[in-house]
Amino acid sequence: MTDAQTTPTEITQEEVTDQLRALGIAPGVLVVHTSFRAVRPVAGGPAGLIGALRAALGPEGTLVMPSWTGSDEEPFDPRTTPASPDLGIVADTFWRMPGVVRSEHPFAFAAIGPQAEAVTSGPLPLPPHVHDSPIGRVYDLDGQVLLLGVGHDANTTLHLAELLAGVPYGVPKHITVHHEGRPVRVPYRENDHCCQRFGLADGWLRDRRLQAEGRVGHADARLVRSRDVVRVALEILERDPLVFLHPSDAGCEECDQARSSVIG
Repeated sequence: MTDAQTTPTEITQEEVTDQLRALGIAPGVLVVHTSFRAVRPVAGGPAGLIGALRAALGPEGTLVMPSWTGSDEEPFDPRTTPASPDLGIVADTFWRMPGVVRSEHPFAFAAIGPQAEAVTSGPLPLPPHVHDSPIGRVYDLDGQVLLLGVGHDANTTLHLAELLAGVPYGVPKHITVHHEGRPVRVPYRENDHCCQRFGLADGWLRDRRLQAEGRVGHADARLVRSRDVVRVALEILERDPLVFLHPSDAGCEECDQARSSVIG
């Protein structure tokens, strides 16, 4: 088999923009979680995909991406600290682009557009995805969530839903910040686990016809409203507050740690 047969065809930015519009992206606030490895090849690389996303949103739209640090040992500098490698090359390319603003705290998001300052501003949120956080502001602004080449296990809005539901689990964490010119380690309790069972939201949203699905580039894409994600998750969490944790006999160390933190 030749390379020509195995290498996907490069897709133009205009074609990607058309795919995004067909999926249902409209002017407003859009938070994107993506794996460029699944989407590629796109003309212009990661910057080309960002250009297509901005074109689909139009000048009245605000593009948002996670931009938090991958380290809690060194204080975060929004001008120089790379985004976590787990977020992928598109997110790490995005915050470096002209006109993009980034949160001043290590649980950062980056954004460009009319609502960029509103989304990214504010003090350090503890835990990271409380209502008064960038992902909470996307929710307040009735934003959309695009999962591009990734599933709901990457959907940070579900952590917001957990906190709004008051889930009973939380594991000890810490983060290092600048305070009066010195690095200070701040402890906090986070609703953290392996996140694999966030994938259950796929069926919940699909069954309620609240999730648009299609292809963008060479990747599977899901588009939902942030408020729909939260509303549906709250319905489920009210009945089963531990629904996102693996059962205790599943051998998941992260979920076991979260489960062991539940009092009573």
